[in-house]
Formats: sequence, C-alpha cells, structure tokens
Amino acid sequence: MPEKRIFRFRVNADVNELQRVLEFVEECMQGIECSPKAIMQIRIAVEEIFVNIAHYAYPGRVGEAVIEVEIADEKTVTITFIDSGIQYDPLAKPDPDVTLSASDRNIGGLGIFMTKKIMDDLSYEYRGGQNVFTMKKSF
Repeated sequence: MPEKRIFRFRVNADVNELQRVLEFVEECMQGIECSPKAIMQIRIAVEEIFVNIAHYAYPGRVGEAVIEVEIADEKTVTITFIDSGIQYDPLAKPDPDVTLSASDRNIGGLGIFMTKKIMDDLSYEYRGGQNVFTMKKSF
C-alpha cells in the first residue's frame, strides 16, 4: 500500500491567485493515473470553491485560504479548503431547480451544484473558527 501523501498550500484568498491554486493541485496529482476528464472535473470544482472563498469569505478585505491535497492511494484525491472567513456551509443551500429556465431561477448556486455532481464526496464543517470544506474524487 502506497504511503499517504499530504501537500499544503497557503495563499491569499484572492481570485488573482486562482492559477497558482490550480497549478498546486495539479502538481500534487502528478504520478497518479487520472483521466483528462477527471482532471478537468477536479479543476472545475477547485475553481468553484476557491473563487467562492475569494469573493465571499472576507468581505472588504483579503484573507487567507489553505488548500490541502491528500493522495491516500493512486486512485483517490482529497482536497480540503480551509479559511477563517464568515461561517458558511455551501452544502446547506438547496440545489437549484435546473428544470427552470435561467431567467426563472434564482441567481447563484449552480457552481456548488455542479461540484456536487462531478465530485464523489463533499463535506463541510465549522471547526475552531474555520470553514473546512472537503471534496473527494476517485478514478
């Protein structure tokens, strides 16, 4: 059984840092046999969660985000986002009704809905004054 590897990246929660976050996650995944489709799905989910933190966690200021990538075996990646911003559970919001036309739907919520669909497992907890959002993808 391969040894579990955990990588940690601390960055300003600023949308201008998104490319660095995506590069970090992809570097952590090097050596894992993962389809291009799974890599694209992970990129979409990482972008969605990080951009939400950057836009909403620290109103009026730039805070910090920590991204942890755990490779427990060569078939699963777990990505955790940690921030000390406003407490917010994105999983508590009901999924949007995608059967409605775009003009009839409320604004927002599609990104986390899409993340729920493309990742295998999502969890949220508020621990020690921090939002801890974890997502897992198996290939």
